[in-house]
Amino acid sequence: MDTRVAKKKLGLKDRYAAMTRGLAWETTYQPMDKVFPYDQYEGIRIHDWDRWEDPFRLTMDAYWKYQGEKEKKLYAVIEAFAQNNGQLGVTDARYINALKLFLQGVTPLEYCAHRGFAHVGRQFRGAGARVACQMQSIDELRHYQTETHALSQYNKYFNGMHRANHWYDRVWYLSVPKSFFEDAMSAGPFEFLTAVSFSFEYVLTNLLFVPFMSGAAHNGDMSTVTFGFSAQSDESRHMTLGIECIKFMLEQDPANVPIVQRWIDKWFWRGYRLLTIVAMMQDYMLPKRVMSWKEAWEMYAESNGGALFKDLARYGIREPAGWADACEGKHHISHQAWNAFYNYNVAAPLHTWVPQDSELDWLSEKYPESFDALYRPRLEYFRERQQQGERFYSKTLPMLCNTCQIPMVFTEPGRPDEISYREGRYLGDVYHFCSDHCKGIFEQEPEKYVQSWLPVHQIYQGNCFKPGADPTAEGFDPLAEVLAYYEMGEGTDNLDFEGSQDQKNFAAWRGESTTAKGEAS
Repeated sequence: MDTRVAKKKLGLKDRYAAMTRGLAWETTYQPMDKVFPYDQYEGIRIHDWDRWEDPFRLTMDAYWKYQGEKEKKLYAVIEAFAQNNGQLGVTDARYINALKLFLQGVTPLEYCAHRGFAHVGRQFRGAGARVACQMQSIDELRHYQTETHALSQYNKYFNGMHRANHWYDRVWYLSVPKSFFEDAMSAGPFEFLTAVSFSFEYVLTNLLFVPFMSGAAHNGDMSTVTFGFSAQSDESRHMTLGIECIKFMLEQDPANVPIVQRWIDKWFWRGYRLLTIVAMMQDYMLPKRVMSWKEAWEMYAESNGGALFKDLARYGIREPAGWADACEGKHHISHQAWNAFYNYNVAAPLHTWVPQDSELDWLSEKYPESFDALYRPRLEYFRERQQQGERFYSKTLPMLCNTCQIPMVFTEPGRPDEISYREGRYLGDVYHFCSDHCKGIFEQEPEKYVQSWLPVHQIYQGNCFKPGADPTAEGFDPLAEVLAYYEMGEGTDNLDFEGSQDQKNFAAWRGESTTAKGEAS
């Protein structure tokens, strides 16, 4: 009788290869170039797809088990948070406005990333890259869902959260994140990976998920911070994919270097401009502060990012073109953004306010070179006007940058008392830009950016009114019609925090909660 020989068990690496790359094949009915038409037209040369190193080597069965365990823990916390009225445990109702911005401007980007990675995951002829992108697509969909669920408890009690998806396609400041991802999703697959996996995930994402989630914890928001912890392992995998993508392209062919450098220049700057909202959240919207935007930038961008670009120098990659201006801007962008939101709060579904004296003092301490000289006097003037019953709202429409779509609020590098403004022409038309870098991005691809959906232009053209609105009618109020188009409640979703329903309700709930505890004891 022959002795039965046990089959050798595959190691982790071999098992992963068999369950991923082993499922790919060379096509015969159609040439590979027709099956994968998009991974060559950008000019990127790939000679050996097998050199793609998979960051974590997760197979799909292991992935589901791993994520399922995280889901159980996350939803247990979310459920406990809801059952214990966790919304009453936050430090201050002002903090909820940071969550409104997160739900309006960050959560939809997770869904865009899901769609983008699902698309490019079909476009690479290398099986390793396809699997990595498809797995990240699932991650991003999960993040969209879990962020929505984690914040849903607040939607039951606070204004400004009920129409986030609707606002994402319409409200003026949400065109900034929307345009970022539409720009990336309409690019080729390698540029998409550079934009999202490298520039956003690897270089910039820590500036959102680490300091802001720490701020959520310090402000008593355990629902949001638990989501942040749940997503961190995914973000680590995404960041590793980002650096692998860049190194893979650079190692495949020297001709890829100038293409990749141009993309790094573009997408670093586009991502930096997008993070302006995060800078404002960090400095102005956390009642209990952990670190300033300036400190976060120095830690996660200058220190970590600077080391990264030194490492990439051996491939011929330098720091992004806008690096020095971004590092100089750490002193200013959060204050300039808050000023814009304070002025245009009529058309923003969240509340703004003048910081308290202790908060102004904190900003003075964190920004000794700029805050007292440039920004504190303006905020104190706004408070004085408000106390006199003359709270200022700008009801005119600002000029927008044609690339990043942010109003012209930024100042010249080294000259913080002068608004930065650039102008360019294309086919006889004039276009406006907030910086040399936004202008340079436009000039690289003008045919793309002349099609930008700029909210201010659309309002002036009458495209932001509901059907049936008649601008020629007597007494027509364009602002009221725009708010109706936004489906934003005037006086409930917008305007100053002082005197808002959110402020009054939160004070009443906290009072009832305190009374109930007193009676129980």
